[in-house]
Amino acid sequence: MFSLSYAALVAIAAWALYRISCIGRRPKNFPPGPPTIPVLGNLHLMPASDPHVKFEEWAKKYGPVYSLMLGTKTMVVLSKDTAVKDLLDKKGAIYSSRPDLYIGQTLASGGQRMLMMRYGPEWRIRRSSHNALHIKQAVKYIPYQELESKQLIYDMMQAPSNLKEHYRRFASSLITSVVFGFRWKTFEERGLQHFFHLFDKFVALNKTGGAAFPDFFPILRYLPSWLSAAQRVASEHHKEEMEMFKGHWMTAKHKIQNKTLSAQSCAAGDLLQMQQEEGFSDEFAAYQTGTFFEAGSDTTSSELYAFAQAMVLYPEVQRRAQAELDSIVGDNRYPNMEDMPSLPYIRACIKETLRWMPTGTLGAAPHATTEDDYYQGYFIPRDSAVVLNVWAINRDSERHPNPARFEPERYLGDDLSAMDSAGHPDPTKRDHFTFGAGRRVCVGMHVAERSMFLAIATTLWAFDITPKKDSDGRPVLPKQDVFEQGFVTLPKVFEAEIKPRSEKRAAYIKEEWEQAKRGLDGEGQYLVNPI
Repeated sequence: MFSLSYAALVAIAAWALYRISCIGRRPKNFPPGPPTIPVLGNLHLMPASDPHVKFEEWAKKYGPVYSLMLGTKTMVVLSKDTAVKDLLDKKGAIYSSRPDLYIGQTLASGGQRMLMMRYGPEWRIRRSSHNALHIKQAVKYIPYQELESKQLIYDMMQAPSNLKEHYRRFASSLITSVVFGFRWKTFEERGLQHFFHLFDKFVALNKTGGAAFPDFFPILRYLPSWLSAAQRVASEHHKEEMEMFKGHWMTAKHKIQNKTLSAQSCAAGDLLQMQQEEGFSDEFAAYQTGTFFEAGSDTTSSELYAFAQAMVLYPEVQRRAQAELDSIVGDNRYPNMEDMPSLPYIRACIKETLRWMPTGTLGAAPHATTEDDYYQGYFIPRDSAVVLNVWAINRDSERHPNPARFEPERYLGDDLSAMDSAGHPDPTKRDHFTFGAGRRVCVGMHVAERSMFLAIATTLWAFDITPKKDSDGRPVLPKQDVFEQGFVTLPKVFEAEIKPRSEKRAAYIKEEWEQAKRGLDGEGQYLVNPI
């Protein structure tokens, strides 16, 4: 009896060891990838910084569709436009979910952050995002964009060394106007500082190994909170973040209900109507609008900061863009949205900025499969994370010769909007992949395109952007493709000289802002909403 029990125990132990040794292995029918080691798979190879560089390197070695084994999970990386079209677009029904992100979504977001939400009934409410930001709705927000661009240019003239902060205020004020019906007077306002503080905490939390390991080894989720600092911090973060998001949502909701804020003037009005139809909670609505706030604040400002860096590094582009503006707009007024069709080189600058420095080098967040699938003879299992390698595709020399150079000329003749280009049947003719793909494509691209047009056009109309000079009078150039580490790609802080192109234009900038301020109260809010 003892010998039988002993034999059984040995067999069970051997089976358990075998099963454990299989963790992290790549089955033969999976897409190829880097060599694995037991249990960890490829986790030991994952870079601590600049993951887009390593992911692009692996794509060149293992092909445009390769896999990474991350503990118990599989990640498939797409580094070719045709693969993105075939899977994320054409098979969107099974490629539109998200991985189960325990720290970032379940704990830190209460399961309600739209960016990370898995495919299901709640995520389908995302159509409210389309209702609020689709092309016809986006057009009505132009008065907000025009006012914010006027303050942006004025602020840049007054304090040119604070360029990054000016872009952040511009983008944040615009998105809260669009979503909640209020704006930010300065970047230093406590509420705006609190938002960026919380966002930076969320990014830092999700970058830690403690955040990732419960996803790769789900058994770790059952550790008591006193053994897992990441879990404890995530839960505390959610409470603080919910308080902020819900405060903005409830303020807008009450104003709309009390008719002190027009439901037609902001996206909160559309969401309130949908809440009445669908019956979802205020907490859910708070995270829906909070997601808008996050996405609009950091992505647009980062792209504009990258554009300014490109102007320092590629002065010939700046000169050509200014010549086009001078020929169409002249020096007696700002460019406006009606000028957009007549400024093809400025439009090309927008597309090139988005291609040259995507805000999400590996996409905003991974997709995930909801069913098993096969592609080019390879097996892609259900619940695989699927990463859109935006950096590799945008910098693909077959798509874009000399991809590291900032060359707007490559887009002259491309008159498609970002949305139309994203839906192009030929993926090789899509402009860039910075707005994502499939059913998770960015719904705010219409607003983002118009905001970038006004900011870029007015900046180049108003200023010359040149390198700072050292004590010997030599130009100090920023380093290209050196980024801050986080969810959103951002160039490392750099310095530039920003000077009005003429005294006449400097006077016009001041005059236009003084006139615009007459429509605002002492707190910088609209006396009469322009929408």
